[in-house]
Amino acid sequence: MIIVSACLAGVECRYNGSSATIPKVVDLVIKGEAIPICPEILAGLPTPRPPVEQVKGKIVSATGQDQTEDYITGAKIGLEIALLSHCKKAILKSNSPTCGCGRIYDGTFSGKLVQGEGVFSKLLKENGIEVSTEEMFISA
Repeated sequence: MIIVSACLAGVECRYNGSSATIPKVVDLVIKGEAIPICPEILAGLPTPRPPVEQVKGKIVSATGQDQTEDYITGAKIGLEIALLSHCKKAILKSNSPTCGCGRIYDGTFSGKLVQGEGVFSKLLKENGIEVSTEEMFISA
């Protein structure tokens, strides 16, 4: 079983109410090989919601509100689902402050990317789950 970002599976749960649908990811879910998860929705955050980025180890909205606790709560619930489902791999949304793997937005809300891990991606890796992004998955 594989964990996938719900937005990649066609769920309109991104901060702006959109999805980032990847047909190959949708196929995995349809075949019962993947579980779509959105840590933000698991944490009870609304859709749409203000964009957030990581700023000095915290998850902060564009309006300056610290939302770290909510995002960590959602990541922990997502991890629990992954572990209960015996998932060994995850395909997550690139660049996201939650799901990004290797690169995330730099915290200035300017679209600039820096090396880093989303809070969900990091938690999965710390628990032995292999994480890649949709970009890595498509090119594989």
